[in-house]
Amino acid sequence: MSTPSLAVRDTTTMLRRNLLHARRYPSLTLNLLLTPVMLLLLFVYIFGDTMSAGLGGGDRSDYIAYLVPGLLLMTIGSTTIGTAVSVSNDMSEGIIARLRTMAIHRGSVITGHVIGSVLQSVISVVLVGAVGVAIGFRATNATAVEWLAALGLLVLFALALTWIAVGMGMVSPNAEAASNNALPLIFLPLISSTFVPIDAMPGWFQPIAQYQPFTPAIETLRGLLLGTEIGHNGWLALAWCLALAVLGHLWTKKVFNRDPK
Repeated sequence: MSTPSLAVRDTTTMLRRNLLHARRYPSLTLNLLLTPVMLLLLFVYIFGDTMSAGLGGGDRSDYIAYLVPGLLLMTIGSTTIGTAVSVSNDMSEGIIARLRTMAIHRGSVITGHVIGSVLQSVISVVLVGAVGVAIGFRATNATAVEWLAALGLLVLFALALTWIAVGMGMVSPNAEAASNNALPLIFLPLISSTFVPIDAMPGWFQPIAQYQPFTPAIETLRGLLLGTEIGHNGWLALAWCLALAVLGHLWTKKVFNRDPK
């Protein structure tokens, strides 16, 4: 069998294994998915009127439209924490070490984790998006091309964060450490433009919210779905995604190829 065929076959096998694990043990994914859903409901029904007034006097539907794109990207960050935990479990239980000794394509082990995580992220985004639609989110002005661009951004962002999460999982000694190491993937959206505009924040805090990967991605997604100004955020979001994906890939490859101690 040729090397490309072997890689595809083994990657498919590893992907099926990871999806079976996710299906048999759904509690971790559901717990991580619960965070953005609860924040969505909390900020809409508890703080919605107040936040809408602070954003310019609109009604609650205006704040729902503002909030949902940010929480969709936060959902990706939450889901990839499960990837870090899953990879850490494989490392600590010796599955990765055993797979290294088998006649399989080396890259398929990690690639299966990455593809599986991206698929789970997309499914989670769809579920959170459905909750958003159920409580009033609408993107009626978005064209088919803009919807496809939004989907492409979400998939690319999920791929980038997944590679980082896989690296975190591989260097973590156990699942608890992996979960703690991956907490920035949930924390960063909280200090981005998810809940309020950057210019509404204190001056000293604005650079912290501005110069991070989530904010340009959120503003780009808002622009695609709601027709707001994207400006340079589209290029920044693309640059962040590519940089994080390359960094995570190189980091993971280095750790995976390291001789076991």
